[in-house]
Amino acid sequence: MTDLVQRRLQTVRDHMALEVVHDWDGVIATFEHPRYEMASGAVFDGEAAVRGYFAASRTPFPDQGNEIIALAHDGDTVLVEFWLTGTHLGPLRTSKGIIEPTGRTFRVRMAASFEFAPGSDKIVCERPFFDPGAVGRALGL
Repeated sequence: MTDLVQRRLQTVRDHMALEVVHDWDGVIATFEHPRYEMASGAVFDGEAAVRGYFAASRTPFPDQGNEIIALAHDGDTVLVEFWLTGTHLGPLRTSKGIIEPTGRTFRVRMAASFEFAPGSDKIVCERPFFDPGAVGRALGL
């Protein structure tokens, strides 16, 4: 394993750990240019948009966490499989309206790809992949 691959794997580990403790400055620093492309088609491009995504996604689940299951690399991409966890402690906006906090917890399996610029250990795009109904089902909604 090359030094660059090791640095990229560590960047992903650091990125995910910083998200758990809400160190948004630290998370932003893992990017060359902050960008999330969601499986739903939503794109959060640039620091302001990414910080807005963090705020919106942590409102219903302020203790949102992740537990890495496996990491792999291929070219300029790192793939990660993980458990997404959290407790429904804030209002959850859905297409059917707002769901008030239930206090229920969830643990769902997800994956994400992290794209890196050639020769760099800075992320240029994170793409999370998940079943959009999984959290709701896990919460019994």
